[in-house]
Amino acid sequence: MMRFAKIIFCTILLFSLAGCGLWGDGSLQRATPGGLFQQGYEDYQDGKYKKAVESFQRLKEEYPLSKFAILAELGIADSYFSKGEYMEAEVTYSDFMDFHPTNENLPYVMFQLGMSHYKQMLVIDRDQTEVRKARESFERLVARFPSSKFAFIAEKRLRECRKRLGEHEFYVGKFYFVQKEYRAALRRFQIVEREYAGLGLDYKASYFLHETKKRLAEQEKEKKEKEKE
Repeated sequence: MMRFAKIIFCTILLFSLAGCGLWGDGSLQRATPGGLFQQGYEDYQDGKYKKAVESFQRLKEEYPLSKFAILAELGIADSYFSKGEYMEAEVTYSDFMDFHPTNENLPYVMFQLGMSHYKQMLVIDRDQTEVRKARESFERLVARFPSSKFAFIAEKRLRECRKRLGEHEFYVGKFYFVQKEYRAALRRFQIVEREYAGLGLDYKASYFLHETKKRLAEQEKEKKEKEKE
């Protein structure tokens, strides 16, 4: 998926460069907006993400009104993402969405924001905040741009996020079950059955839901018998 994002970003920049006639012959001035843009693009292609950020950042700061400045912001975000600095990428994609809410690249940016959270997801027995944020990002993309090619990919990621959240609920439910905290376990298994159906969790959720209800009934029976003594 990182390779896919890199291909998309390079395609965006490639068309921008071609449309502005920046493929020079050595007379290209690197200090110009177009020159800095091309330098950042070349560094990005070569995997020199730190240098790419420097060129794009310089372009953004020195030529904020240039037609390349918006793409430089996208270049910074994608450089962070490709480098694996997902928190920085997340912030930069969010800023892009806030400052350019009607930009033509918004579906891609929304997808990348979701992927920035997706890449930070932890295993099911840990905090699931990033999973929820990824799910929310993908849901917004699908709702706003349902015909986008990125919405199609987001649907698949969205299913993965929902399954991960369901697995987390089941994990917590089973933990309570083992600890004989059956009421707490029951709530978790009910959530799995109600909110995460059709994700491969149905059978075991149904089984433990049945077992939990049975154990609760046994507990209640024992409690009443003790009260009679």
